[in-house]
Amino acid sequence: MWHSLKLEVFIGVFIASLSAFAQNPSASDNTDRPVANAVALETAPAIDGEVLNDAIWQAIEPFGDLTQVQPNFGRPASEKTEIRIAYTKEPFYLSVVCYDSRPDELVVSDARRDADLDNTDAFLFILDTYKDGQNGFIFGTNSLGVEYDGQVDNEGQGNFNANRQQGGTIGGFNLNWDASFEVRTKVGDFGWSAEFAIPVRTLRFQAGKDWGINFRRNIRKSNEIVYWSPLPLGLDLKRLSLAGTLTGLDLPSPGNLKLIPYVLGRMDNDYTMVDSKNEYTAEVGGDVKFSVTPSLTLDLTYNTDFAQVEVDDQQINLDRFNLFFPEKRPFFLENAGLFSVGSPGEVDLFFSRRIGIGENGSVVPIIGGARLSGKLNRTNVGLLSMWTEDVQEEGIEENNFTVARVNHEFKGRSALGAVFINRQGLQSDDNYNRTIALDGKLGLGKKARISGFFAKTKDPNDTINAHSYKLQADYNWNNWELRAAYTEVGQGFNPEVGFLLRSSFRKPEGLVLYHLRPKNQNAKILEYRPHISYRGYWNFKGFQETGFLHVDNHWEYKNGMEIHTGVNFTKEGVLDPLIDGVEPFEISEGVIVEPGTYDHIESQIVFFTNMSKPLSINLRSVIGGSFGGTKYVESITGRLRLGDKFNAELGLQYNNFQLPVGNFTANILRSQLSYAFKPNIYIQGLVQHNTTDKLWATNVRFGWLQQANTGLFLVWNYNTWEAGPLNNSIIVKYTRMFDLVK
Repeated sequence: MWHSLKLEVFIGVFIASLSAFAQNPSASDNTDRPVANAVALETAPAIDGEVLNDAIWQAIEPFGDLTQVQPNFGRPASEKTEIRIAYTKEPFYLSVVCYDSRPDELVVSDARRDADLDNTDAFLFILDTYKDGQNGFIFGTNSLGVEYDGQVDNEGQGNFNANRQQGGTIGGFNLNWDASFEVRTKVGDFGWSAEFAIPVRTLRFQAGKDWGINFRRNIRKSNEIVYWSPLPLGLDLKRLSLAGTLTGLDLPSPGNLKLIPYVLGRMDNDYTMVDSKNEYTAEVGGDVKFSVTPSLTLDLTYNTDFAQVEVDDQQINLDRFNLFFPEKRPFFLENAGLFSVGSPGEVDLFFSRRIGIGENGSVVPIIGGARLSGKLNRTNVGLLSMWTEDVQEEGIEENNFTVARVNHEFKGRSALGAVFINRQGLQSDDNYNRTIALDGKLGLGKKARISGFFAKTKDPNDTINAHSYKLQADYNWNNWELRAAYTEVGQGFNPEVGFLLRSSFRKPEGLVLYHLRPKNQNAKILEYRPHISYRGYWNFKGFQETGFLHVDNHWEYKNGMEIHTGVNFTKEGVLDPLIDGVEPFEISEGVIVEPGTYDHIESQIVFFTNMSKPLSINLRSVIGGSFGGTKYVESITGRLRLGDKFNAELGLQYNNFQLPVGNFTANILRSQLSYAFKPNIYIQGLVQHNTTDKLWATNVRFGWLQQANTGLFLVWNYNTWEAGPLNNSIIVKYTRMFDLVK
């Protein structure tokens, strides 16, 4: 009954949204974009957040005519913003005064570095230091002075199914890139202000050129988002081809040589071993960063360690295909998008988690390596070479991983590139795997783009059809988002240093989405987003393994609440192990799905409250047929924020399958608590319970951050299951950055 009710609700709201009277707001296709000027200074301002009382800043003419993208598209911002930009021989300075008529209502949340700023009062800006309209660096803060930064490539356009990304990087936007910069803020009766000091050696740029730039401000009391260079609906700050221009720069080419050593001590105990006992080890290592040119950087690493990295989220595999876990390790995150080729999250030709992590998640020690990456005029270049030790217990020999990447960008959002990826065993000549690929994109004005790649692999096995390719067309303008793509992965395609969601398939897919804004500015609804999408997978014998037709509408309210109503028409084809030579599909322990084709319908509802409130809730419910039976997939996440220091999140994923071959449940409980003593001092606890593996996993991290996410880290990991404890580790790590060129 609930399933039928949700389906009826969806049909009603989808028809209602299509028939609603709506305006058609979109940014003009005018190539004239705003221009700002940077002022050269003899004396640097004091970085303390005091913009209004600083004579240096007050002597500079401000700018800041920002335009709403929501809630009232195209209207001026409801609050005044003043922006000033300056520079000396080394730092790049930016100040902002965010006037606010009710400063006592400023919304803040997590005070830790890179905390999400979407649901807070915040100010962000993006710098296109190459002025190529494709790549850039994002910086931001809120009234607490949070340090927020990230790296953008390809205008932030990454995975077609972006929900597979869990906070690491697979191309497009790299939040875990960390720069060495300083930001201070001040709150007063006027609102709040901020000052940024960014050493230009932290950035990569070409001397003598203007930069692209854009600004975004969030005014949460009115759920307002405003930009300096206007953007169409559906686009955000990362759309660099629509950014404004920053002129007046006369920056010298800075030297850059940084030494980042670490020392580490750890205690480990593997309770599955006979007569297990505590083992104590100590490690030293580190990185070196050297700017060959302002736009080309050499990174060296020795005895690479990632003990302080946040653990992966638990996942349960309820289909026949691979799970994706994103890269979160710092060394591999810088310029990660440059090395990303393929279809991220589905056909990744280079997936850095293959380096230093075994098939079962075990650690493979990294001896060291080097990376040369950056830009030569309009050509992006990257060379990565890493060496790993052997792990005799798992039959892994010493390996070298090498990636060579080149990508030339043309005007008009077009590019052509190539990549070579090689894994070579160092103890035998016939232990290797190689991938070579061409990729490119063709911009069709500012609105549309065609992109794709073609790749082949080679290894000692004599395989056929060791190829893969994808062709995709996108249109994003005038409130429409249109996509169509075709992907093919041959039977013999085997990128061992990459990631395949599934092997050997042919896949067409498409999306049609429309942003619908009510004409009535007083309406409670901000936007409707009706859309339809499809993806299907066939093997090379013409057998369809998956079909997924999704019809949905999103209701976004001006108060921050959202409701998504949808219906999915699904097809799952399960191969016969006796005929096709595949493994039986064991969806859960002792529950084996019979071969055949299963056609079903499922309904879904997603609901979440205003994320900027101290207490918010996210609900998702999917009910429908599955493999000849019924499935109930429910998830609920609650978030609690107390002031600017304490954040808590509790989530439950509930999966109940009632199939002809057996019933089972598979659940994940996730609890995360964090407390920020200061923006650079925090403690975070994460407890996860996976009922399928009967595993409890605990991760507690204390961080005392210094420059660019270096500092003191204390980490405790403890895993246990129904038979008792599995392992325990305590790690103390200290890393520091020494800037050897001032």
